[in-house]
Amino acid sequence: MNVYTTDKIRNVVLLGHGGAGKTTLAEAMAYLSGAVSRPGKIEDGSTISDCDKEEIRRQISISTSIIPVEWTDYKINLLDTPGFFDFEGEVDEAMSVADGAIIVVSGKAGVEAGTERAWDLCEKFHLPRIFFITDMDIDSVSYRQVLDDLNAMFGKKIAPFNMPLREDENLAGYINVIQKKAFRYQGEEAVEEEVPEYSQEYLNQYNDSLMEAVAETSEEFLDRYLSGDTFSEAEIRAAVRNAISDGSIIPVESGSGATQRGVYTLLDDIVKYMPAANNRQISGINTQTNEIFEANFDVLKPKTAYVFKTIVDPFIGHYSLIKIRSGVVKADDLMYNVRTSTEFKIGKLYVLRGNKAMEVPELHAGDLGALAKQTSLKTGDGLSTKANPVMYAKMDLPTPYTYLRWKPVRKADVDKIAMAMAKIAAEDQTFRFERDSANRQSLIYGMGDLHLEIIQSRLLNEYKAEIQTERPKVAFRETIRKNSDAEYKYKKQTGGHGQYGHVKIRFSPSGTTDPYVFDEEVVGGAVPRNFFPAVEKGIASSCEKGPLAGFPVVGVHATLYDGSFHSVDSSEQAFKTATEQCFKKGFMEANPILMEPYVTLKVTVPDHYIGDIIGDLNKRRGSVMGMTPTNGKQVIEAEVPQMELFGYCTVLRSMTGGRGDFSYEFSRYAQAPDDVQAKAISAYQEELASGENDE
Repeated sequence: MNVYTTDKIRNVVLLGHGGAGKTTLAEAMAYLSGAVSRPGKIEDGSTISDCDKEEIRRQISISTSIIPVEWTDYKINLLDTPGFFDFEGEVDEAMSVADGAIIVVSGKAGVEAGTERAWDLCEKFHLPRIFFITDMDIDSVSYRQVLDDLNAMFGKKIAPFNMPLREDENLAGYINVIQKKAFRYQGEEAVEEEVPEYSQEYLNQYNDSLMEAVAETSEEFLDRYLSGDTFSEAEIRAAVRNAISDGSIIPVESGSGATQRGVYTLLDDIVKYMPAANNRQISGINTQTNEIFEANFDVLKPKTAYVFKTIVDPFIGHYSLIKIRSGVVKADDLMYNVRTSTEFKIGKLYVLRGNKAMEVPELHAGDLGALAKQTSLKTGDGLSTKANPVMYAKMDLPTPYTYLRWKPVRKADVDKIAMAMAKIAAEDQTFRFERDSANRQSLIYGMGDLHLEIIQSRLLNEYKAEIQTERPKVAFRETIRKNSDAEYKYKKQTGGHGQYGHVKIRFSPSGTTDPYVFDEEVVGGAVPRNFFPAVEKGIASSCEKGPLAGFPVVGVHATLYDGSFHSVDSSEQAFKTATEQCFKKGFMEANPILMEPYVTLKVTVPDHYIGDIIGDLNKRRGSVMGMTPTNGKQVIEAEVPQMELFGYCTVLRSMTGGRGDFSYEFSRYAQAPDDVQAKAISAYQEELASGENDE
């Protein structure tokens, strides 16, 4: 692939609801630009971007793919993103390096939750955008209805640039709203012709709306418009270009990705109206001087780059995807990783097209590329020269809240599974795995059920590491509500020295969140002082796994007040063992209860879902604490038992059509209801009986 200067590069992200047609549109662009000899099909598994085995099998996009295409001496880096909400992290990675967006709307489905999310992302990242309504080759699709819906949702800034020309239930061509001209498809060409009479009314309406938007771009234009003057095409396009960049005009175009109709015009308009990277600002911190480094994609400044995505694939290898934020990066350059304070040689420099790596000699500021086999690099790393070490802010990626407990199908695979999960986590920043030692379980976290299902499938198919998942154990805590007094004598005689330890301990609630408070009131040397640490160790070990249901213990005050010892047979281990048995007895006599974790939950939804959300939270034993309006939505804050949120991601999406979001953080522990406690104790007893509790 040729080397392109910053002003000739367009980084455009494709956004939209799952199934809207983003991948098909990307394929059409690749075909028309000559990047591929024939367009691939999702159902055949032959597209450039959906090249992963899971994507081919499921016929959905799972990760972001880069498809660079060359168009009229320009390079357009298309970032094809997943539409399903479980892969939100992939979308955010693409947004962090995009300079413009195409929001794809299915003419069949209309404006969907994914359309709204795409708009919100563009607002968050301040990206200029173009709507592309696809499926116009389907006769039942109404362009006007979709356009009306876009206007109703996003306001008067929506401006149609073209409209479909239909004849005999087919997409025969398009009408250019700026030029007020019709163009009929003849093969791959579009030949100008008269605008049909039946389209004239809507053409005039759309043109008037566009002229009003153009007039509002400057006082001079507004005066001319009000005086009845008209604008030249050059003036319109210049005004539109600026208005698109600042978001005051959002163009709407139409066509069909499947038949490549309208895509030629879209490619032209990306080049004409989407900004180059050097029209955007970016800055980092020089870690030597602590001064702000204004990179701003300036080719004349020292070279810096940012790792925005990592690919760790057992078949195609390890790639670190980068965006050049200043200067020119060349093959064999020495680069400095600010995070690790290490210098490394790039070696070969690549541009990825799907899973195909193409070698290039250099990349200019604003361009996207890839480094191979640099396994020390991580997503979010800033690269620069050692003389000018620059660190950039990390991406704001979503937090995974859906989690499952997992176990290896074969215990011998534990190490292999851990290594495979580490590789997947390096690639997918929204996947997390951890060991919950307090509750003796291993957990995986993701953005939703589908996300975790695909992680499990990847482990099996790519790494031959099979796991089984189940509902996680709730992080209960055990405590006591009354006082008790217990005694235990541990006596064991063997052939040589025996074992002897005897303790009397009072137990009471401590009123703290610490596992235990230990005191001693021994008089007369009934228990020698050198055995006090052994007694405390016994209490500490007992608190790790409570006698009621096997959960960690909190809030116990233990006072050693008496006991006895043997001058020969007593030992630290004997007193520790005696204490552990005494603890079990005393704890169970002090009205033990389970404490369940509560979280502070925040649910963000459009106003008309509030009633459904509150009703559902009440069913989950939640207490609504208030609501706060934000960005046209409501944030409902509630306190909910954590165990009641299992599967909440799926339920919330179902209730809101994908328009709801939630987050939570730990709040406090409170006494569990009797039925909840009984179930937890019963489950513990079953685990003990089956021998599974030793995980």
